[in-house]
Amino acid sequence: MQLSRFPRRRYTPHPTELVPLRRLSSHLGGPTIWLKRDDQLGLAGGGNKARKLEFLVADALERGADTLVTTGAVQSNHCRMTLAAARQEGLACRLVIEERVPGSYDEGASGNNLLFRLLDAERVAVVPAGADLAAALQAEVDDLAASGRVGYVIPGGGSNPLGALGYVAAAKELMTQADAMGLVIDRVVVASGSGGTHAGLVAGLTGLSSGVPVIGISTRADEATQAAKILDLARRTAALAGSSVAVRPEDVIVRDGYVGPGYSLPTDGMVEAVRLFARLEGVLLDPVYSGKAAAGLIDLVRRGELGSGEDVVLVHTGGWPALFAYRDYFGV
Repeated sequence: MQLSRFPRRRYTPHPTELVPLRRLSSHLGGPTIWLKRDDQLGLAGGGNKARKLEFLVADALERGADTLVTTGAVQSNHCRMTLAAARQEGLACRLVIEERVPGSYDEGASGNNLLFRLLDAERVAVVPAGADLAAALQAEVDDLAASGRVGYVIPGGGSNPLGALGYVAAAKELMTQADAMGLVIDRVVVASGSGGTHAGLVAGLTGLSSGVPVIGISTRADEATQAAKILDLARRTAALAGSSVAVRPEDVIVRDGYVGPGYSLPTDGMVEAVRLFARLEGVLLDPVYSGKAAAGLIDLVRRGELGSGEDVVLVHTGGWPALFAYRDYFGV
């Protein structure tokens, strides 16, 4: 898998840290938990989307785009980071926000919405849950074309095969770090939403013949739906990367028991996880993705599925700027 074949921008000049969470591990009494600190990635507060945007924005520039057009939910980390990448590259950016929870969009809200304003999105269009997002994105591109401009559509979460190459690269980075540390990784746990991070890790780790399973904690869809999506994307990503190893259905593991009442809505497990990470390790999680992934990990430890003697890596997908818009969840 020679990713150097693909145009790529670099938004983070160094590997993100891989660190043991000793106090949390002791508190839970199970495996040694490690954190892959992708919250340290570049672009206005960081997060996993930076790895995907390195490939996607490079492609946009190659195609002569002057405007990035993307979509996400209310308080979207992906939209924040795409907007930041556009600013770094001297591009304009338009956002299509899907209001997945009716009445939840507040233009004047804090968190990522504040950053949309500070980073000066050219346009923020709000559509209802279930809207035809592809059509809404194309409408923005057509509007740009009418005035002689060139838009480039980045899918929600940057989750297409090109974007998922960012997590093929991350899989290589993770295994290189583990090898240098003499660490044998037993499992990787990650939030599974739009799917590019989960699918890229699966494609990358299987392509490296690492034998390391990836457990995706779904943040929205049921297990069957999410697993089918991840399998398809992982296979297409592996093919694009030039992997010679087939991705099998059994390589895709999804747990859907931590979504709660719905996407972005709080659960007791998420609230506990965010507090534990903050108070034991000084690490900030977000309530939509990394908080629910951490809640899943904690529950799997308590149920004995992740046992003592194992070394388990949680991929921190970032998103902490959204915390400021969800303060009521935590009673602070």
